[in-house]
Amino acid sequence: MSDVSRMGPRRRTLLGLGAAAGAATVLPTTAATAAPAAAARGTAPRPGFAAAFASPGRAVRPKFRWWWPDGLVDPAELAREVDQIAEAGFGGVEIAAVTHSLSEPIDAERYGWGTAAWVAGLESALRQAGRRGLTVDVTIGPAWPAAVPTVTPDSEAAASELAHGLNTFQGSYAGPVPPPVVPAAEGVTARRLLWVQAARIGAAAAAPAPLQLDRDSVTDLTALVRCGALQWTAPDDGQWALISYWERGSGQRPEGPAHTSPLAYVVDHFSAAGTRAVTDFWERRILTRRVRELLRRAGGALFEDSLEIETDATLWTPGLADEFERRIGHPLLPYLAAVIEKDEKYVFAFDAATNKAVRRDYMQVVTDLYLEHHLLPLRDWAHSLGLALRVQPYGLETDAIHSASLLDIPEGESLGFKNLDDFRCLAGGRDMGGGRVLSNEAGATAGGAYATTWDATLRKLVTQYCAGVNQAVLHGFGYATAPGAAWPGFAAFSPYHGGPGYGEAWGPRTPAWRHASDVAGYLGRIQGVLQSGTHRVDVAVLRQKGYAGSGLGAPWFTPDGVPLGWTHTFLSPRSLGLPSAVVRGGRLAPDGPAYKVLVLEGDVMIGREHTLELDTARRLIELAEDGLPMIVVGDWSDGHVPGLPHEGDDERLRALITRLLAVPGVRRVADRPDIPAALADLGIEPDVAYAARSPLLHAHRAARDVAYHFFANGSATAAVDHEVAIAAPWAKATPYALDAWTGEVAPLAVHRDDGGRVTLRITLAPGATALVALARGAGPLHALSTDAESARIADGVLEVLDTRPGARETVLSDGRKVVARIGELPAPLTLDRWSLRVADWRPGRTPDRHVTVDHRLDLDALAAWPDLPGLEDVSGVGRYRATVRLGRGWTGATGARLELGEVFDTYRVTVNGTALGPVDQVTGVVDLGGLLRRGENTIEVEVATTLLNRLRTVRPAEFGAAKRQRYGLIGPVRLVPYGRAVVPADGAAD
Repeated sequence: MSDVSRMGPRRRTLLGLGAAAGAATVLPTTAATAAPAAAARGTAPRPGFAAAFASPGRAVRPKFRWWWPDGLVDPAELAREVDQIAEAGFGGVEIAAVTHSLSEPIDAERYGWGTAAWVAGLESALRQAGRRGLTVDVTIGPAWPAAVPTVTPDSEAAASELAHGLNTFQGSYAGPVPPPVVPAAEGVTARRLLWVQAARIGAAAAAPAPLQLDRDSVTDLTALVRCGALQWTAPDDGQWALISYWERGSGQRPEGPAHTSPLAYVVDHFSAAGTRAVTDFWERRILTRRVRELLRRAGGALFEDSLEIETDATLWTPGLADEFERRIGHPLLPYLAAVIEKDEKYVFAFDAATNKAVRRDYMQVVTDLYLEHHLLPLRDWAHSLGLALRVQPYGLETDAIHSASLLDIPEGESLGFKNLDDFRCLAGGRDMGGGRVLSNEAGATAGGAYATTWDATLRKLVTQYCAGVNQAVLHGFGYATAPGAAWPGFAAFSPYHGGPGYGEAWGPRTPAWRHASDVAGYLGRIQGVLQSGTHRVDVAVLRQKGYAGSGLGAPWFTPDGVPLGWTHTFLSPRSLGLPSAVVRGGRLAPDGPAYKVLVLEGDVMIGREHTLELDTARRLIELAEDGLPMIVVGDWSDGHVPGLPHEGDDERLRALITRLLAVPGVRRVADRPDIPAALADLGIEPDVAYAARSPLLHAHRAARDVAYHFFANGSATAAVDHEVAIAAPWAKATPYALDAWTGEVAPLAVHRDDGGRVTLRITLAPGATALVALARGAGPLHALSTDAESARIADGVLEVLDTRPGARETVLSDGRKVVARIGELPAPLTLDRWSLRVADWRPGRTPDRHVTVDHRLDLDALAAWPDLPGLEDVSGVGRYRATVRLGRGWTGATGARLELGEVFDTYRVTVNGTALGPVDQVTGVVDLGGLLRRGENTIEVEVATTLLNRLRTVRPAEFGAAKRQRYGLIGPVRLVPYGRAVVPADGAAD
């Protein structure tokens, strides 16, 4: 049987139950016919969450990264742009000084970041945002990483590095201490010799690096240095390396052209002095009494971008060697050569086991210092200002999972992250730390400036929502203009290296902005749901290292479990020491993610080696003995500790693993494919189970009296059409369908309760989404199954809908079988003839203005604009108009769906002068309900585009090589009638 949603090239986002005779789908509620007394009715009180869902508050709506050309901004223009963002329905901004695109410098002394002009702009933006109810986040420095102009490269607070010098010799050495191999960065004038070592070069050494060294031969020669030189005789005639270690500033500057005068330099993120330099600058230069007050009212956050600490030498901070010995229990100096880098590649190496151990311990210490000296003090300082702290806590091989647990708002990014598991790493940390929001730097696309569509952005973003994300900070909204900026205005990354650049500059400069409020409402409703209650997850996957951004997935669950309905996130060993890490009722963190099972395998960062910290093993035993089910993957008889071991550590670990495996709720499996058998043996099932392997993704949020389930079709090409079974948290639970585009909430018309699970059918086009809420308590009379194509409950009345006439049998939830009849229906119509009026956008008098030129065409067949004469290089807004004459077959019981086919990019629909509300921008299918009438009808479709096609001609140097985009209403467009009939209460109806 064909589903009505399959009648065109795109499919409507629908929900429902697959009955034995065919698939039923729930339609959006439209104007319903009056229900006779004998109709199947049931009370359906409006659920308490419906109002908040329909009109989500500003705090949960998506935001924009607002690019400023440092402080060269006009307060009146800032206020105007705040108004533009507010009127489009977005919730806030993040003020960011990012100027990669500038072709002319800004006078940094007058208009740089942190100057009086910048502070005045900040005050103006905060004041207007307060009037409009927007939240305001502010980056803690210009661009990234965090930097201030009050440090020099030689300052104690500046980012530092460890540079090495090298000479090789045989027998004896007499001469100067080798100078650094890597030249100092510009502005670095000071250096300090810390140590000099000699080490025998291994027999297996060969070019290129790393140079193999004999670990036992490492000799400290520092005490022999006199006036910059030394003399030493080796104990044998082998080849030896003389290595010097120099501490100096790295000279790293924040990204982009000069933001300040004097120049700002990146601060040391691993010392108290570095963080104090940032907070002191804010306290002395930025936080006037008025700015403090406005920031507190704004209720926003301080933001720091990803941890991109860059050096051609070795990452360092003063005192690191002492901290290493204090925290690890081994001195660093005998192993120091193993962590030395040049151009991000290791220079020296010992044996493989030692290399891995010392490098792991080294990054453990770096993580500790980052948390203790940067993240936590910065968080506490932000709180003192009434602000949250939002950070992208990755970029180095630090424990980003644990960092996410300590932050108010951790953030990932759609451009830099490789897949959904990178987001799941941060989500695991957030959930274990008791956080509510996981943010996403969303929408950035390499080479996508002025070519990124809302359609593509939404398709990517909704899958990330299923990985724990629930806040989008869209990349980005550009300030109107800047020195050297060409039409359509200033954008942070466009142009970039002679090409289009990164990301989209959204806003009134793009034609599709006229429809942006529809998108803002859609995302705001989804985010409002996903910020409600707590994130519930089936499986915790323990990672020995808490990196984010590796792209490495979960054993079995990523490739095989997710397509069946399983959900997972990742924990690091530090997660198990958080206050939430308790077990109750067999669940880990029962008041948070409530994991049902923990999975442990070898360290995926180093070839799945069976390595584990002793304290982590002891903690796993405690959790297992408290009743947490676990699955251990692989043969751990070769288990060993991950860092530099103390005597007997490996044996102690293997004994602990033996104890762990002996706990009744722990299962060991030989390899990943055996995980499903262990889950079955433990009696563990997912909260949501799919009837078939599927590209469907989902996220689960549990609130007091409602459980939300968000679904997204993660495929770019394949539709979803199958049953899902959702675990009901209460004996009586009523499912509701939530339409994120319109805000409508309606009881789910077709579903069944299968012993504690609510079973329904999900039918989704590629990239489309659906929201289901299970509310506590019994709901209205509904259908268990129907052979109609779809059904709905409107005003308490159960209706069936179908594109075919005839009798339709429905089994009601009280067990009765009833029949409703669909009357004769007109045949579907293909709409070929359209009049088209295009407002062609072209450069205006200033870079931030445009003018329009009108084009009018009468079309006998739809085609993309580049295929229509005169529209080849046009960008703008097109208004399509078709007149349709409908005959006697159109009655009060006849509705219709408008299937638009291919549309580029955003669109709105008007029927007989009535503008429809927001319509699904992904599926291209619009339910017209009863708006059509017998006789003449007018259908109008307004389509808005990107700016790429016009920019190809206006700025050919940057955009000319790009391929034209296929703008417009391309179709085929079909009008598909459907009939509806009230389901009777007495067994039959005509």
